[in-house]
Amino acid sequence: MSVVESTTRHFIEVMGTVVTVDLFNCVDAAGASVAVEAARELLHEVDRIFSTYKEASPLSRLRRGEISLGETPPQVADVLDLCQRAKSLSAGWFDPWAIPGGVDPTGYVKGWAAQRALDLFRALPLSGAIVNAAGDIASFGGPTNDSVFRTGIVRPDDPQRLAAVIELRHCLATSGEAQRGAHLFNPFTRDFASAVASASVTGPDLGVCDALATALSVGGHDVMVLIDVMDEYEALTIDAAGNLHATPGFPLVRD
Repeated sequence: MSVVESTTRHFIEVMGTVVTVDLFNCVDAAGASVAVEAARELLHEVDRIFSTYKEASPLSRLRRGEISLGETPPQVADVLDLCQRAKSLSAGWFDPWAIPGGVDPTGYVKGWAAQRALDLFRALPLSGAIVNAAGDIASFGGPTNDSVFRTGIVRPDDPQRLAAVIELRHCLATSGEAQRGAHLFNPFTRDFASAVASASVTGPDLGVCDALATALSVGGHDVMVLIDVMDEYEALTIDAAGNLHATPGFPLVRD
């Protein structure tokens, strides 16, 4: 085996953004390269299937009614089934079928894809790994074998400053309008509006965290109450005045 540096970072350009992969204390450089290439291929395949910006993608063709669900790659039915579960879990606040223009699972797919990419690194000899898809983060392990990752949640009014630091044991998804404006659809009022400035959810599965963060962003307190009674998932919101509100188990670092 060859030894790589304590932390290696890899960049994957896909889905209109850059996904970063950080591997910690990996002692198999060749194996890491193979896994990174597999992650690259996986993420590009997800983009090919699910992009709403590519007219020829199976999802775009499904949305236009050109093909049926049975004519799409099997990943589409799998993701829509997971979206249905997330819709039920969020009491309808996350609803890909309510979005104008046809079903749009974007609020689930990015986290789902990053989680699947992370799984490709679990067999490597390392202390931990992070896959960061534009701020939605999937991880396992830590920077060393006896420590956990820490990451920051930026202030919605100033992305150069942190609003909070958390212990990252699994996944973190953050949703809001600070970077992209009003793009989150409220399925009950049927308009693009958010109840909070920023919404973050932690938990074991990034697809679920991604969907719940979207729901929390548009549903605010109503969704916070739902997440509060869920096993393994925790939530934090930042309101327009900069105040933080969190479920009791949200992993804030207070020192």
